[in-house]
Amino acid sequence: MTSDLSEQLSLLKRTSEAIYSEDELTERLKSGKPLRVKYGMDPTAPDIHLGHTVQLRLLRQFQDAGHTVVLIIGDYTAKIGDPSGRDTTRPILDDETIATNAQTYLDQAGLILDTNPAKLKVRKNSEWLSKLSFADVLRLTGQITVQQMLQRENFKKRVEAGREIVLNEFLYPLMQAYDSVVIEADIEFGGNDQTFNCLMGRDLQGKMGQPRQIVIITPILVGLDGTEKMSKSKGNYVGLTDTPDDMYGKVMSIPDDLMRNYFTLLTPIPDERVNSLLDTNATHPRDAKDTLAKVIVEEFHDLDSANNASAEFRRRFAENQLPTDLETHAISEEEMLLAKLISHVGFASSNGEARRLIQQGAVSYGEDKPKDPTTVVTLPTEPVVLRVGKRRVCQVVKG
Repeated sequence: MTSDLSEQLSLLKRTSEAIYSEDELTERLKSGKPLRVKYGMDPTAPDIHLGHTVQLRLLRQFQDAGHTVVLIIGDYTAKIGDPSGRDTTRPILDDETIATNAQTYLDQAGLILDTNPAKLKVRKNSEWLSKLSFADVLRLTGQITVQQMLQRENFKKRVEAGREIVLNEFLYPLMQAYDSVVIEADIEFGGNDQTFNCLMGRDLQGKMGQPRQIVIITPILVGLDGTEKMSKSKGNYVGLTDTPDDMYGKVMSIPDDLMRNYFTLLTPIPDERVNSLLDTNATHPRDAKDTLAKVIVEEFHDLDSANNASAEFRRRFAENQLPTDLETHAISEEEMLLAKLISHVGFASSNGEARRLIQQGAVSYGEDKPKDPTTVVTLPTEPVVLRVGKRRVCQVVKG
């Protein structure tokens, strides 16, 4: 954000979907008072991806404007798991898994946020939620109604479909809302699947005598498949710790009609320039996507890595050449199930996944492209190329 208020709001609205309410936000920004900006992350899976960075970028803008970001690590709420967007109950995680995931979230959020303690406060909500007595919980639940909870779309759908809702899922929005009360949040960020939870915090603050937080909702980043929300569980994500080549290649794989969404939510490129890049009369879609991929890789690695990834991608896919750093695996056996070989070289997490890849026609071994999952291959004395999908390739040889 800049010191000019109108420009601050313009930058904010470029990547936000709704503000509750814009008038209140304008008044608080006009006051010149440093604000406490809340963002919560439940460590339900290791690592974060580009979808998380949509909010993290906006948080950094607030930091640069002199405000303080309070990053809530939901180590306690993760025990329930956010029911947002889900039609089934989440599994309960153990403390060790939550702690491990939380550390990776914190490390990777620091790739975007200013980690200066004056600008970033990190809190775990177990600090206060674990200390609530049953009487405290009853007082909190007295602030909401069952009717309010059933207004939530995914709860409503589950009731209509006869699928269960565990009672602690009703408590999740209240727990997240109480986080806002404890830290006295002025603003809370969330994706559009978090609207209900964030507004619950605004409502609870008002009922407990605090100024109500402004809620800023951002769009959900669509994953690489072009349809679903970016998610590790769906496998359609770009991880912040991906190698430059993987990061670049994944971005190059998105459908062309996703490019505007990615340019707007993931890059600082001005709208006029984006319009030019997406005008097929001015720029070829492949060149526009190359620009997008390089900007993203440069942010998390560096310019040289972005340019090298671009050159390597063109060499491998446009010119159909093998990678310059092609790895060779020496296999001691004379024969091996192809599925076992694929998992052995690390191109599948299990033999079962490898068999599915073979059946899908995603595997080639030398000049052959078998689709029988029970295929056995003979390991050659001279290296042969094994390809799985578009980006995984190596040589194997008996040795």
